[in-house]
Amino acid sequence: MLNLLPAESSLGLKEWAVAVNALIQGEQILILRKGGIHKDDKEFRVVHPEFLLFPTYEHQKAELVKEAYHPDLQKTEIENDVDGLITLSCFAIVTDMFETSDPDALTRISDYHIWTDDYAEKRLHWRPKQPLTVALLRIYKLTQPQALPILDEFAGCKSWVDLRQVVPMGQINPVLSDADYEKQAGAIRNALVGVATSVKVGA
Repeated sequence: MLNLLPAESSLGLKEWAVAVNALIQGEQILILRKGGIHKDDKEFRVVHPEFLLFPTYEHQKAELVKEAYHPDLQKTEIENDVDGLITLSCFAIVTDMFETSDPDALTRISDYHIWTDDYAEKRLHWRPKQPLTVALLRIYKLTQPQALPILDEFAGCKSWVDLRQVVPMGQINPVLSDADYEKQAGAIRNALVGVATSVKVGA
């Protein structure tokens, strides 16, 4: 499978640095998304199923993540000490997407992510006419993380970032084996039966 992976990417998806860390560590494989505040990002769409994860620090707070992940959050804040640069450490491929407006879906997948139940529910109810997207990501770690200058175009509450350059990824390795990934993905798929709708990736 590795020989089918791209050698470079110019697209980034913004996600909290503490969540990116959990994805890299294989502690979770999902993200929860709705649209951003940015005018071009009112509704969340997977514009491309393969992308680099772009860690953000502005909105992550201890009260929004489960207590077990507070040390990881503090670590990301300490590591974010190089002004003007952002480090990209992993590449993601969306394997599954679901949409839901059912609070029971969040209860069923609570054990599979770092966010508090209260924060996950707030994400669900924000812009209630829009469903919440649950996306499952196969994560590949860059052997040599890439540091990029932070451009003005990267700012704002938007999901997707055009990196304005092609980022060579070099050697990348899956953080989970095929079997371990499928075990987590299968459990989440089963948990969402009847409370979420499967959506074709890239639709």
